[in-house]
Amino acid sequence: MFKTTFRNLWKNKGYSFLNIFGLAIGIACAGLIFLWVEDELNFDQFNTKKDQLYFVRENQKYDAYTATFGSTPVPLAPAMQSAIPGVANTCRLGGEGSSKLISIGNKSMYAIGSYVDASLFSMFTFPFVEGNAKTAFSQLHSMVITQATAKKFFGTDKDVLGKTVRVDNKQDYIITGLIKDIPKNSTVNFEWVSPFDVWYNENQSWAQYWGNNCLSTFVELKPGVNAASVNKLLYDFIQQHEPKSIARPFLWSLHDWHLRDEFDNGVQTGGGRITYVHLFTTIAWIILLIACINFMNLSTARSEKRAKEVGVRKVLGAGRQSLVFQFITEALFMAALSAMLALILMALVLPAFNLLVQKELSLGLNSPLHIAALLAITVVCGLVAGSYPSLYLSSFNPVFVLKGLKLKAGSANFIRKGLVVVQFSVSIILIISTIIIYQQIQHVKSRNLGFNKNNLLQIEMNSELAKNYAVVKQDLLNTNIIESLALSNYNTLYSGNNTGGLTWEGKASNNQILVSTRFVSPGYMNTAGIKILGGRDLVETDSIQSKKMNVMITQSLEKLMGKGSAVGKTLHWDGDTSNLVLNVVGVVNDYMYGDMYGKPDPVMFFCVKPEDASLVYVRLKHETNVEASLKQVEAVIKKDNPSYPFVYHFVDEQFNQMFQNEQLISRLSKIFAALAVIISCLGLFGLAAYTAERRTKEIGIRKVLGASVSGITALISKEFLLLVAVSCFVAFPVSWWMMRDWLQNYQYRIEISWWVFLAAGISAILIALITISFQSIKAAVANPVKSLRTE
Repeated sequence: MFKTTFRNLWKNKGYSFLNIFGLAIGIACAGLIFLWVEDELNFDQFNTKKDQLYFVRENQKYDAYTATFGSTPVPLAPAMQSAIPGVANTCRLGGEGSSKLISIGNKSMYAIGSYVDASLFSMFTFPFVEGNAKTAFSQLHSMVITQATAKKFFGTDKDVLGKTVRVDNKQDYIITGLIKDIPKNSTVNFEWVSPFDVWYNENQSWAQYWGNNCLSTFVELKPGVNAASVNKLLYDFIQQHEPKSIARPFLWSLHDWHLRDEFDNGVQTGGGRITYVHLFTTIAWIILLIACINFMNLSTARSEKRAKEVGVRKVLGAGRQSLVFQFITEALFMAALSAMLALILMALVLPAFNLLVQKELSLGLNSPLHIAALLAITVVCGLVAGSYPSLYLSSFNPVFVLKGLKLKAGSANFIRKGLVVVQFSVSIILIISTIIIYQQIQHVKSRNLGFNKNNLLQIEMNSELAKNYAVVKQDLLNTNIIESLALSNYNTLYSGNNTGGLTWEGKASNNQILVSTRFVSPGYMNTAGIKILGGRDLVETDSIQSKKMNVMITQSLEKLMGKGSAVGKTLHWDGDTSNLVLNVVGVVNDYMYGDMYGKPDPVMFFCVKPEDASLVYVRLKHETNVEASLKQVEAVIKKDNPSYPFVYHFVDEQFNQMFQNEQLISRLSKIFAALAVIISCLGLFGLAAYTAERRTKEIGIRKVLGASVSGITALISKEFLLLVAVSCFVAFPVSWWMMRDWLQNYQYRIEISWWVFLAAGISAILIALITISFQSIKAAVANPVKSLRTE
């Protein structure tokens, strides 16, 4: 049996190569996708208490919609633990994602971490290498770090307990614990953690109140406790302590943190990353199916080559069952060869794939699960690819075959054409999808943001820079490479802090409006490129605390405050006993932040002092050399700020990063579309070669009778181009329906244009024509005398 298999493979080397290589590409592509899917599905699954861990989110109902937030009040966690019987433990993360300057001797670097309750180590699976959870936070200024952080700090991941680091050039911290590196696919991730009390002591004046949402709260339920029962108790839990609050907290399962993080009007939709997991899983199986279709097509197309073999075997007593087994074995053997080639291809492209998807995936050939998955894919491909050819080939009548009568290929020919249509339909759908996804991303990227993101530099603020800000500002302006600079407490592009409960004259008492708040310095509007529509800009004296604070607002808030200009009008917080009045001195245009596809909430700007700012924004002059300008800016800042590294980001780069999911889909869809086309073309190339070979005598006669090369080329190509045309008619409505459904996820979206379908159809036909033309022209220019003599 194996001898026969080898003989057939070697006898038809070209056909075998096309089959094995096409299937290998399919398996390799599917394998890479499944590695990505596995990583996504395993997010946070390393935690042994994964079924008991929850994150507390809040729904807040406003006039236009119900907003869902992840920030909660400081007192919530301990109150839940003492008042709700089903809660086993809670943990708070304050200052989450804080970037701190860590100094060890003469070496300084930034590291990201959080201030946490010690319960973090018992709730989450973060194993200690040195130290232990019980004593890790026994003193206030202590720090637990990961092994990677230890190497970053000390150059080693051993014997680090008791070592001292200085944070922000202010306070010494002792390393009291070393934990294993946290898996990359963990929602809770950090380089260091310190006791929660450090953060709370610094922010207690405002963080102690139930009305301030300022940190992340995690909950561990007791075994067997149902989250729904706890949610009933949580619904008005905050109102019991703060009657004016509109927050409705609820538990959000660990299993949903990464995959199902989409909420619409306060309801979890079930969407999020899981949508992409389902999408790419489907695409992986489709690409495998396309590869298997190649095998079926080429096997049935070459049926006449093996007809006599089948006839002789049947005459010698071979039953249909044994023939089916023979052909299935051949298919499985070729699938095994394809799998081995696929592993080589995967190993070669995995580094590039990791760069593309921003992960650290590995083949994991030492994993029984990966080995089993590879074997399963191989067997499935072998069985699917070999099923129809084996049944078809084993059905030949030996009498007709041995008499030399021509086999009727009606049903096989019809199925073969149908499979070609399926292949190219999928390819065209992927081409159309790729174009529309690209258009949608570019549509949003070219949207009028309401500010100028180009040449806008964001620099991290620190205590030394704040102290010397006036000098640094003047020195930067003196370089003549910048137009302006200003301060802010939050990134221009992101959602940031917000508030409710604002009221003004004429506002209905039951109306709830969510307003984002920003603290910026004078000149921020000019630096960011936000246009002042009425009134004036903020000035230094506006930062002085008093019973009356001057603020600026966006145009959308002005419209909510009634007709006419809002300049001179006042706002205050409902129920505020301090009688603080917010006086509007200026109105600016609305600008995009947070959700780039939606409509931003109104914004209110307060004046900030340098010591309270966290970011410096610098507007570089358009004509300056960026690299040279950065060096000059760094030199100026380092002169008066030598202890801190120069950390900066360009706002336009941050803007591009906000489309990571869409860009990932765009890049992968381009690759999948290209692979689907390549695999389909391999099959088409093989079928064209077989058709030309099968019609050698016909072509020779036509040439003798005067047919031209172009005429014969057109004759051979016509059948395949017709199939591609049919594929277009199948693919167009399917792709339109799919992409229209996908676009519904975005408020700001494109309309699907007719030319996209035309471009995809023409591209598919041209690709098919190029694929077929080689074999067609080769057959057309062949010597007819030789063709007829060999026949």
